[in-house]
Amino acid sequence: MVYLAWITVILWGLVLIDTWIGFRRFPKLDSFRETVLSPADRSGRVSVIVAARNEEDAIYESVKSQLTSTWPGVEWILVNDRSTDATGEKMDELARQDSRIRVVHVRDLPEGWLGKNHAMHCGYEEATGSALLFTDADVMFRPHTIEGAMACKKTTGARHVTMTPEMTVKTFWTQAFVHFFLFGFSYYKRPWKANDDRSKIALGIGAFNLIDREAYEAIGTHRAIRLRPDDDLMLGVRVKAAGMRQRAIDGTGGLSVEWYPSLKEAVKGLEKNTFAGLHYSWLMVLFALSGVFVSQVLPFIGVLFHEGSARWVYLAAVVLMLIIYVKTSFAPWKKALKTFTVFPLSALIFIYTLIRAVLKTVIRGGIEWRGTFYSLKELKKQRNL
Repeated sequence: MVYLAWITVILWGLVLIDTWIGFRRFPKLDSFRETVLSPADRSGRVSVIVAARNEEDAIYESVKSQLTSTWPGVEWILVNDRSTDATGEKMDELARQDSRIRVVHVRDLPEGWLGKNHAMHCGYEEATGSALLFTDADVMFRPHTIEGAMACKKTTGARHVTMTPEMTVKTFWTQAFVHFFLFGFSYYKRPWKANDDRSKIALGIGAFNLIDREAYEAIGTHRAIRLRPDDDLMLGVRVKAAGMRQRAIDGTGGLSVEWYPSLKEAVKGLEKNTFAGLHYSWLMVLFALSGVFVSQVLPFIGVLFHEGSARWVYLAAVVLMLIIYVKTSFAPWKKALKTFTVFPLSALIFIYTLIRAVLKTVIRGGIEWRGTFYSLKELKKQRNL
């Protein structure tokens, strides 16, 4: 057990160094607020594409927050994806209030498409901008958000800019799960590497994917990822794979979203893309489950139940995880410390979520996403994208 403890502490030591250096190189949206662009650079039109299905409670306030944008040329394409609530009516009301808004009502879903991906593609077909901004229907913007992202795009020469939002949560357990998810996402995806033009690591976030129209068309539009539940990530992957520059930035202070209203909803919501994120591979599932347990649950067990040097080495691993956790949670350190007290329980909940999502996908033969069922056989067709 001492050897395993030492392997664990060395692992987290390397992750801490990588995370610390990586986030120092992860630009913030606010760093572009003072960037002065020439009139020519501020002349490009941005088409904001918002796809929504049954989002009547969020769509109105989300779009209203976007309409305050300081970028001079913006249009909005709101796509109502077969909603059965008042989402379409809310969109039409917004369009009556602001001439920059156009609404597309999708009545049917063609075979071979996921609903959201098809809706995004429909929005693109109506858009006239030289830059396309794909975002979700529950994301809140600040006036400088689009301006800052465009400044990043112009000054870095990026064809694609994606932005991490602030995660707003209402309950302690949801907050703990969000912090754990961000912790895992950081060491697994290493988002700062998306800004390294030599790295193959790419990033795309559904809350904010800004891409040149020409680049979007060059990678095949959403048609090329029409069966990917993780379409936002895959958009970024295809940009990087095509050799085009992308930039990922921290949207704190400019972009926010309520990830899920409760822990139960978070567990349920991760059903749709968990197995896809593991490439529908049982070997990857086994690796993920064992990896999380050994590296993130076992150290706490070691501190409580082992004696001698193994206990102290495991304690060192826990301390390293705590430092990484505080750094990756994007939360005040006191709040992060509070949620870290249930870290091993959060890890076990995550393990349960992964097992549940994979088994439900396999037993049902697919996923159910916003009222539509998609077969696993169809989804696997694009597993290698």
